[in-house]
Amino acid sequence: MNKKEEQYELKEGASLSDLLNKLAGVHGAAFKKDVYEPGLSNVKTGFSVTVNGVFIGQLGGLDTKLADGDNVMLMSLVTGG
Repeated sequence: MNKKEEQYELKEGASLSDLLNKLAGVHGAAFKKDVYEPGLSNVKTGFSVTVNGVFIGQLGGLDTKLADGDNVMLMSLVTGG
């Protein structure tokens, strides 16, 4: 993974979960282990997702509908001291 930017085409009316399912298929086991397992109701602990700069918890969660040109950002949360 560790890519700064990727672009994907999705069907009209696609949701964030559709994109995450696609990413899980592209990036395989590492993505499923660390970020998102298809069928789950949220991303895994330690990751945060924004759509156009808004956290998905303030939107519709994984059911958030995506539109052409949306910017989806997956961020690993850093903890520790």
